[in-house]
Amino acid sequence: MKLSTLYYLIFFFFFFSHSQNNSNSDYVQVLGIIQDAGYPHIGCEKDCCKTVSPGEYFVSCLGLVDKKNNKRYLFDATPDMHNQLNLLEKFPDGNLIDGIFLTHAHIGHYTGLMYLGREGLGGSNVKVYALKKMANFLKKNGPWEQLVKLKNISIQTISNKDFVKLSENIFVIPLKVPHRDEYSETVGYKIIGKSKKILFIPDIDKWDEWEKSIIDEVKLVDYAFIDGTFYNGSELNRDMSEIPHPSVEETLQLFLDQPVEERNKIFFIHINHTNPILTNKNGIADIIESLGFNIAKRGLKLTLD
Repeated sequence: MKLSTLYYLIFFFFFFSHSQNNSNSDYVQVLGIIQDAGYPHIGCEKDCCKTVSPGEYFVSCLGLVDKKNNKRYLFDATPDMHNQLNLLEKFPDGNLIDGIFLTHAHIGHYTGLMYLGREGLGGSNVKVYALKKMANFLKKNGPWEQLVKLKNISIQTISNKDFVKLSENIFVIPLKVPHRDEYSETVGYKIIGKSKKILFIPDIDKWDEWEKSIIDEVKLVDYAFIDGTFYNGSELNRDMSEIPHPSVEETLQLFLDQPVEERNKIFFIHINHTNPILTNKNGIADIIESLGFNIAKRGLKLTLD
């Protein structure tokens, strides 16, 4: 059997076994995997974007479905939010959206709130969960303050490391992380279900700048969607100190000494259009998956039961 075929079979088995959720199970669904500005990227005429069709990829986002209570939540409000909500399971007697947890005030993570205003949904007190600085940014700056004034959204100010109870079986914990905080703090989230836990950190400057150990945090959960923005930074002709992220290479090196069971929990998300793991250039994606790591795929569902 060819090695590439073996990699495919391994991925197919993993995806299939984790995608199948009992009809009554709460679950998290990947709704997008790309960095803020999308893919194909605006103004990009390089090979990495030439073969990508519009709408083929969406910006990094997770959906959370509470089956028992017929509720739907988003983690980040992306510019693709109007399409991403159509990917998420609908309930005949449910709301279009029951809450949105924001990570920070960079364009791919909160601007989808625009669809909740009078030009769009005309939402009614849609709960938007955010830390204090992010909450104040929305309340004091247009056009977002209009959403608050017209009660399209209802800001739910949350605190670092404090539990947010969504149901008897679902809790969410915000975890503040270091990042370029021009307008707000940056947080990741831990989603706690009946028996499974999921970590979501799409943006962070560097793992060693965080007060927590990413290795320890991954050990505490069943799945971890973490920053995979750049492969090693050489794919960009920019000063990487201006846009720091832990590269995929750095994260691989950090976890290579860990058991494969720990590596297998990791899904790289928030991937820049230049990152070769998107196109499997030089077999890079195959190598990453052969080492036990995963690259997030839109549509993947992971149960919380």
